[in-house]
Amino acid sequence: MLRRIVAALILGPLAIIIIAFAVANRQQVTVSLDPFSSSAPAAALTLPLFGLVIVLLIIGVLIGGMAAWLRQRRWRRAARRLEREVKELNAQLDALQGADVDQGIVPRQHEPPPRLKLRPPARG
Repeated sequence: MLRRIVAALILGPLAIIIIAFAVANRQQVTVSLDPFSSSAPAAALTLPLFGLVIVLLIIGVLIGGMAAWLRQRRWRRAARRLEREVKELNAQLDALQGADVDQGIVPRQHEPPPRLKLRPPARG
């Protein structure tokens, strides 16, 4: 419940700011995608300024997310390797627990280990 309240307190004013920005920046801008000809570009895009800013923010978030995802590749690989090891060890444990106790693979819990027989130290 607290998370929803905090999200509403943050997202509400943020939405108001974005809407105010969009209303204040409705003029059309032309974005040239041709680096060789600025007067008569081969590829140009005309859209409202707020649309351009929002599209660029979305593209920036996507590029940043992809960069973070690529940087974490090493950790994801290690996590997959460790998950495989855990599955293998659990399978081995299940096999040992399922084996016949009389075969001596798994020692009985109620039998104490044999006592050590030591000779007294020699006096010298």
